[in-house]
Amino acid sequence: QVQLVESGGGLVQAGGSLRLSCAASGSAFSSMGWYRQAPGEQRELVAAITSSGRTNYADSVKGRFTISGDNAENTVNLQMNSLKPEDTAVYFCYAVMQKLYWGQGTQVTVSS
Repeated sequence: QVQLVESGGGLVQAGGSLRLSCAASGSAFSSMGWYRQAPGEQRELVAAITSSGRTNYADSVKGRFTISGDNAENTVNLQMNSLKPEDTAVYFCYAVMQKLYWGQGTQVTVSS
């Protein structure tokens, strides 16, 4: 049974930083990353990283967010800097290990 455990969400003022972490049980992943979903909005990809280290970012977070991963530990982190109120959302970690798995989500709230 694959489980993803997230941590690091919270409340921060605009311009501040937060770091999200996600640890996945199970075997090696082909990719991991983060989606987010704001109230009334569709879930959107924030950042992703493959097992080879290739990264992908949403245009809205490029230059502010950095994703990193550890293949040996099956962990993925998202360093979020220069946060804006529009970054407020529930952030979901995901991992692809032959199929797609989701974490439970962690709330990120950015106050103006």
